[in-house]
Amino acid sequence: MAARETTKPVTHQCPVCKGSGDVPRTVHVGRKRRAVGEQSGFCLNCLGTGEAPADGE
Repeated sequence: MAARETTKPVTHQCPVCKGSGDVPRTVHVGRKRRAVGEQSGFCLNCLGTGEAPADGE
């Protein structure tokens, strides 16, 4: 019996989070809204999977 080739479905990275599932968000503090750092957040485009969502769905 010949070896069977298995093909994985082609997945594309999310353009917003670049496949990580997290997006950085700048944190501002004070009256002058000074930037003090970043915190990571959940990517709302791909819902944290890192894969590009299908068009039309």
